[in-house]
Amino acid sequence: MFDPDCRQCPRLAEFLDQVKADYPDYYARPVPPFGDPAARLLVVGLAPGMHGANASGRPFTGDYAGILLYETLHRFGFGSKPESLSAGDGLRLSDCRITNAVKCLPPQNKPIGSEINTCNQYLAEELKTVPQSGVVVALGLVAHNAVLKASGLKLGACKFAHAAHHHLPNGLQLIDSYHCSRYNTQTRRLTPEMFHAVFAHARAVLNAL
Repeated sequence: MFDPDCRQCPRLAEFLDQVKADYPDYYARPVPPFGDPAARLLVVGLAPGMHGANASGRPFTGDYAGILLYETLHRFGFGSKPESLSAGDGLRLSDCRITNAVKCLPPQNKPIGSEINTCNQYLAEELKTVPQSGVVVALGLVAHNAVLKASGLKLGACKFAHAAHHHLPNGLQLIDSYHCSRYNTQTRRLTPEMFHAVFAHARAVLNAL
């Protein structure tokens, strides 16, 4: 399972050491998953953001991408509050957990393939905790591919597309979404309505179980 002291990727470990020196108050370690340990919904992002999860120690907390995500989770009954302000703000997730394909902040927010592959062992263990027929929402292509790899599938087994719904051989259901990044939302590649529709679908699937 998750290792808060992991230093298996030399480039990431060295980068975090430098970030911690530059920003002593930042978390600057592998960021743990956040939410319900027994959740039927697992949301998978890419990696911590420099001034977001890397600073706060909670996925999607403190950066722009988290604004739409946490508002949406609250809207569909997965979050106790519509905002995630800090790791100590009292926010609780219900039947939902958030994680990242890569647990450490990468330079320029771009992990390399070997780092994604090394961290995939942790995602594979997380997927095993999601109950049968549970739902995984992958935010972006990298997260989608990481879920496939962690499920023992070839990357071409399921094609990424916004709002696509895949049934995985391990019994889980994968729903894709464009990432809720500042770029995607400001360019309107991803609108709030599009994002809400993904989680409305996830909620409907879980309600039908």
